[in-house]
Amino acid sequence: MRIRVRPGERIPVDGVVDEGTCAIDESMITGEPMPVEKSKGSKVTAGTVNTNGSIVMRAERVGADTLLAQIVRMVSEAQRSRAPIQRLADVVSGWFVPAVILVAVITLIVTHSIVNAVAVVIIACPCALGLATPMSVMVATGRGALAGILVKNAEALEVMSKVDVIVIDKTGTLTEGKPKVVSFDGTDEALRLAASVERWSEHPLANAIVSAANERGLDLANATNVETMPGRGVRGVVDGHQVDVGRVVTIDGASAGQFTFDDPIKSSTPEALQSLHAKHIRVVMLSGDSRANAERVANELGIDEAHGEVLPAEKESVVRRLQSEGHRVAMAGDGVNDAPALSRADVGIAMGTGTDVAIESATITLLKGDLRGIARARELSEAMMRNVKQNLFLAFVYNALAVPAAAVGLLNPMIASAAMTLSSVTVIGNALRLKRARL
Repeated sequence: MRIRVRPGERIPVDGVVDEGTCAIDESMITGEPMPVEKSKGSKVTAGTVNTNGSIVMRAERVGADTLLAQIVRMVSEAQRSRAPIQRLADVVSGWFVPAVILVAVITLIVTHSIVNAVAVVIIACPCALGLATPMSVMVATGRGALAGILVKNAEALEVMSKVDVIVIDKTGTLTEGKPKVVSFDGTDEALRLAASVERWSEHPLANAIVSAANERGLDLANATNVETMPGRGVRGVVDGHQVDVGRVVTIDGASAGQFTFDDPIKSSTPEALQSLHAKHIRVVMLSGDSRANAERVANELGIDEAHGEVLPAEKESVVRRLQSEGHRVAMAGDGVNDAPALSRADVGIAMGTGTDVAIESATITLLKGDLRGIARARELSEAMMRNVKQNLFLAFVYNALAVPAAAVGLLNPMIASAAMTLSSVTVIGNALRLKRARL
């Protein structure tokens, strides 16, 4: 279905721009206040607002499949999930109620005062213990969503505070994921023939070659017998010539030129890595690119460890090896080839700009596709865990002081009921402070 969206209207479904240009306010999704320019081929998201320009878009996802619906579902599920630290409160609560009843019976026997015994039962507050963790989780996941950090479950957010190694995919995560042809040492005719074959491929390097030909104004021809050679490129017949294209172009078996590609590093990457190093987190880069190129990028960015020419299965094995060494590992990636490693990691972090498979495999999704979101997720995790511990401390201290006071007659039932309510309010109020957490 093709849909016309006029200025001032909301994008009704997820899709791609087919015609026209416009500026979309995506602040409800990404938190960024400046409208984003969109043109033919750009992705648009349901719920965002077209601030100017009329476009025709092609619908790709509707209803429950849209990004907005997924965000609502993920936040809701995360807020209902239980963090591992909740088990501590559950164990304590399991012993707490019988203990309070026993104290109340002993108080009645020793003091012969039913008022004191009733005060003990009233002032004891398992509610504060029960609310300590879920309140913090609920507020933290909501705060994360506002910052473009979607958390699938509370366990991922708790574990994130303990991560000491981050494994990061290069293409599309550290870099833009849009390679460009830096140079081609062949003729325009060789480039035209190469691009004529490559335009049938969806590989990023193929798009780069076609773009290079278009920039030179070359007229592409129809290619026949096009065949993809995994890991080596594409081959086909153009204007009667057998054309093989990888990094080197061969025409009728003779070398006709070589490409040099470059995938620009995201402007946010250096700052993100600096933030991770400041938290004493080791960064490991995995890439399917050549070892030389992987090492060049690693040296440029100050990455601790780099591996090139890594296959999807090998990424998962690297994560497993690090875990066997006793590390808590987070994996950040955006492609289908990252999915096994994302699932294996203690915390899988997907770029919101990546593939659906990566997002489904991960436990945290960064909507902006910005690596700085990893540092923000760590900050959010640490803030939540501090808040949970504060809440549990408040609940424990309250009960430790209030129950003995009621047992010896220092508090009557009326004051005890008010104090019990106040303890729950205190825990809730402390959890709400997470809404102002700086990320």
